[in-house]
Amino acid sequence: MNFDNQLEQVQDDHAVSRRGFAALTVAAGVAGVGGAAEAEVQIVETDVVIKTVDGACDAALFHPAGKGSWPAVVMMPDALGLRPVFRGMGRRLASAGYAVLVPNPFYRTRKAPVLEGSFDFTNPADRAKLGELRAPMTPDAIARDASAWIGFLDGQKVVNTKAKAGTVGYCMGGPMTVQASAALPMRVGASASFHGGGLVTDKPDSPHLLIPKLKARYYVGVADNDDKKEPLTKTALKDAFVAAKVPAKIEVYEGAMHGWCVPGSPVYNQPAAERAWGELLALYKAALV
Repeated sequence: MNFDNQLEQVQDDHAVSRRGFAALTVAAGVAGVGGAAEAEVQIVETDVVIKTVDGACDAALFHPAGKGSWPAVVMMPDALGLRPVFRGMGRRLASAGYAVLVPNPFYRTRKAPVLEGSFDFTNPADRAKLGELRAPMTPDAIARDASAWIGFLDGQKVVNTKAKAGTVGYCMGGPMTVQASAALPMRVGASASFHGGGLVTDKPDSPHLLIPKLKARYYVGVADNDDKKEPLTKTALKDAFVAAKVPAKIEVYEGAMHGWCVPGSPVYNQPAAERAWGELLALYKAALV
């Protein structure tokens, strides 16, 4: 599934009207993102700018309040980028005991939020905007970004650099976790992809071909409709992980559509999203030590 296919997937699954998406971007915020126990943890949220080889990346940093240090995690957003709902997800993950960076992956083009107001996935002109934003994000560029993002985190007092770092990505962020983990194999100890698009392609730079470089434990949550469209993807991933002797768990979330993890999404599936969240925390608890 290349980026054009990912956009088609988003169009098919969301069918968001201009009016509906505007309401989603404004109102979703962090609604439904955190549980009661997590909400009790005070979180420090800071807008930061990270120098990269290609410019200055705006991002949001989250960590528990008070003294201490926590394992570093980079959360890579979906095709709509850094926005309130992903700030909420970053805040929730931080409440579980992590220093979480949510970057704007489109910083080469513009600062977040990169798409404001109404947006219609069924409109070719609007969809073309996403293609333009995505164009500079080559595999090499993402690898450079990952080094900059984790390097930034490792320079923060709130980060426990003795613990392994983690990554997690949604939609287009899924393959980015593979590229990041391959770029920093000795630093990244756990990665997860949820409804990731483009993990396996027929191109020579397919993310799954990087798996032999990984040292991280992996979790891949596959959307039911993604699996139905490309049923061989999970098999190719499994075979690659087994051949590389990289521990990985790959699951298809029956009944969960592409985008199911993001609160406020038209296809948000809370039970499946909570299951995915539990898998992520279990992975990090075991590997980010």
